[in-house]
Amino acid sequence: MAIREAVVNAVVHADYSQRGAPIRVALFDDRLEIENPGLLPFGLTIDDLRHGVSKLRNRVIGRVFHDLGLIEQWGSGIQRMTAACRDAGLADPVFEEIGTRFRMTLATSRQREPLLDDIDQTILSVLTHESGRSTQEIANTINRSTRATRPRLAHLVERGFVREVGTGPQDPKRRYFLATIGELPRG
Repeated sequence: MAIREAVVNAVVHADYSQRGAPIRVALFDDRLEIENPGLLPFGLTIDDLRHGVSKLRNRVIGRVFHDLGLIEQWGSGIQRMTAACRDAGLADPVFEEIGTRFRMTLATSRQREPLLDDIDQTILSVLTHESGRSTQEIANTINRSTRATRPRLAHLVERGFVREVGTGPQDPKRRYFLATIGELPRG
């Protein structure tokens, strides 16, 4: 999820007036670097990014990505990227302005145990759908029975990663949604 957010941010926020300056993705043994042409817009700092402040450089690209569901809301990508790294046991992303480029560096080696296992990560990745998912839909995605899926969902709800909407445990219309950025637990 962090890689997807980093690539989307690079495409949406690149300064396309710098002809011949591509978006670069470089994979090293210990990190992934994604660079896009252009510095942060005037008045915006790296610390502002960490707090959800954003200035959209390319409104048309931003609107298209939003309509495609690649952007949920303005200014939330860096926070989502940071949360995904923490959940995976990785260091927080590093943001730098180098020359006339902006670089995001994502560590690839774990500093600590992940907060979530692979199955929990899969559950969270399918909950990005706006209408949520039912227990059965989630169970089908992770190749488990609904009986085996319910405790995992309850645990994710209890830990604050997921919210459920329904009248009770037996509600056939109960749906699960990814918690919003403000609701996500911090590592």
